[in-house]
Parts: sequence; C-alpha cells; structure tokens
Amino acid sequence: QVQLVESGGGLVQPGGSLRLSCAASGSISDIRSMTWYRQAPGQQRNLVAGITSGGSTNYEDDVKGRFTISRDNAKNTVYLQMNSLKPEDTAVYYCNVHVKLYFSSNYYSYWGQGTQVTVSS
Repeated sequence: QVQLVESGGGLVQPGGSLRLSCAASGSISDIRSMTWYRQAPGQQRNLVAGITSGGSTNYEDDVKGRFTISRDNAKNTVYLQMNSLKPEDTAVYYCNVHVKLYFSSNYYSYWGQGTQVTVSS
C-alpha cells in the first residue's frame, strides 16, 4: 500500500558529497516521521537522522554538522544531504517512514530498499 523509492547513492571520494532521496507513494493520508538509517557490513542498523512532520530534526553525533535532513511534504519525499564524507560513512542507507493510510487511524512503519554509499579514494 506504500512504496518507498530511494535514490542518490554511489561511490564518492573522501570529502565529497552525495544527496539521498526517498519518495513515498501510495494510499498516504499523513506522514509523521521520516528517518534515515545506515548499516555497515557486519554491524547493526543505526539511526543517522530523523525529521518530524513539524520539521524538528535529530542527528547521530558522528554526522552532526556534515549531514542535513529535509523533507518536502508536498512530494512525500525526504532528503539527506551528506557533505564532507568519510570512509566510515560507507554503508547501505535506508529510509523509514511512519505513515497513516487513508481509512485508517493507525500509523505504520515502512522501509525503503536501501541504497549503497561507498566513500573511498
């Protein structure tokens, strides 16, 4: 009922930038929170940055000052601008959204398929 399409990953040199996008579509009445997570090989999935419907944001300490999360409510899309990338930022990045569907009073969690970000010279 909800589809998430991520884009923007790739290979970048240390110090470079990438912009990730995650677009949600389907029977969406409201999107409460939109969050980016990442998972490096052999490690657990960790929160990177989140944004509420009101625009409040939170970040993992390691990315503060380098990454910026934003959202376009008209497009049901969340972005992650990543600057000054480091090799340790290499991971698969996933978006997660909490969505209320039409004819439903509950919010449900949906995950994107993931996009690979590799930072290497």
